[in-house]
Amino acid sequence: MPRVKYRDADVALMARMMRAEAEGEGKQGMLYVGNVIVNRAVATCLDFNDVRTIEQVIYQVQGGNFSFEAVQKGNMFYQRARESEKRLAKQNLDYWRDHPAKYALWYFNPYAPCPPTWYGQPFTGQFKNHCFYEPAPGTCESVYTG
Repeated sequence: MPRVKYRDADVALMARMMRAEAEGEGKQGMLYVGNVIVNRAVATCLDFNDVRTIEQVIYQVQGGNFSFEAVQKGNMFYQRARESEKRLAKQNLDYWRDHPAKYALWYFNPYAPCPPTWYGQPFTGQFKNHCFYEPAPGTCESVYTG
């Protein structure tokens, strides 16, 4: 059973985002970005109470900006999804998740060492240039069960 309901269009959309955000970090980096996307769709807490689909996650606006910078700025996001990234996206949607993004709801590239918290959320690890953060204990149990 998939971690979240999806259509072929969701696989392609997610694949485009994974590539746009982490192509330079290889397949593993793209899978970690995919973890965050799926985690946001299953989380029923914090900023993610009203996002249940991959499309809602990708196009979510927070603080007047898209949650994912690539939607706004990334020309790679607007290119056609490749089969290799679609396979990775499908892996995330169906079952795959791993540390440091296993339960992460956020990631970013600080262009410096990863801070121990980000907006009060604990650091879970780093992969290449991206730092990953999961919800503080007791604030989002749904991300651990979804």
